[in-house]
Amino acid sequence: MSFISYSEKIREKDTVILYLGLDDTLTFKVKAGNTHQTKYGAVRHSDLIGKRYGTKVTCVGGKGWVHVLHPTPELWTITLPHRTQIIYSIDISMITLQLDLKPGSVVCESGTGSCSLSHALIRTIAPNGHLYSFDYHNQRVEKARQEFDDHGIGHLVTVECRDVCKDGFGLDHIADAVFLDLPCPYDVIEAAKRTLKAPGGRMCSFSPCIEQVQKTCEKMSGCGFVEITTIECIARNYDVKTVQLPAPDMGPVETETRTQPGINSNDISSETPEKETNKRKLDSESDSVTETSDSACKTKKVDSEQEVKGHKSLSGFNSKCGILPKETTGHTGFLTVASLYTF
Repeated sequence: MSFISYSEKIREKDTVILYLGLDDTLTFKVKAGNTHQTKYGAVRHSDLIGKRYGTKVTCVGGKGWVHVLHPTPELWTITLPHRTQIIYSIDISMITLQLDLKPGSVVCESGTGSCSLSHALIRTIAPNGHLYSFDYHNQRVEKARQEFDDHGIGHLVTVECRDVCKDGFGLDHIADAVFLDLPCPYDVIEAAKRTLKAPGGRMCSFSPCIEQVQKTCEKMSGCGFVEITTIECIARNYDVKTVQLPAPDMGPVETETRTQPGINSNDISSETPEKETNKRKLDSESDSVTETSDSACKTKKVDSEQEVKGHKSLSGFNSKCGILPKETTGHTGFLTVASLYTF
């Protein structure tokens, strides 16, 4: 099992994701003989070995069933054990985009924390890229190394216990991008600049407070960074409701005077006496027809008026619409990104 490649069947020592329902997932390492308890009953690890990922497994006790999923960085983010506050997928996707990462990229990260972002970065830069991750807490560093090895990505990451705010990264001109998740990111801008490759690169800083952002932007500008931008990613849930919309007003109907093909409208007024005489005869003959058809015309007129009145009396129609909430919550932090060009 690896976070950067897919295995078809579950093996012992694999890390799996149990899907119990919406917003209800958990993770564990498969070990023969162990049993994992869920709200739907017990899941025996031995029953999972050899099954395909995505299999529906009935829990012991008959209370329900669960799905066994292959781990991904997104699933790991929502199931990992929290050692620190973590960065979630909505910000991770923007970080990956703004740092312009691709297979083969070299990235420096500080700090490591719970490795939520680290897994996504490694998947993006695999198979021949590398991640250098730093954290000042030794126990978190050891735990991170163990997780990376267990997840089959240890060869793509170097984790070091180091306080970069005081000692810097200890790397010179090897990184394509630098990511900072620190209380004082503005104290590390100069060290990050030395870490980026000679042609330059991208840098991103995650800060929960706007005061941190202001100081970071000032420091970036003073160190020669350009294209400095601050982004806030917030997910907004739309409420789908049925609303009544008014009938559209198409305006009055315009009528056009039609003439026979080949006849000029200017020639209509210049009629000969013979034509006028014939026209009068036709008009007198049509008077009787007009009188006999008055009742039919009146009936049609009444029907058309009722149709028009019926059209005007339409109150509208129902439609499904997405309604935004009055207040949007969910702030996690600000992403400040910048570019460095040293040609």
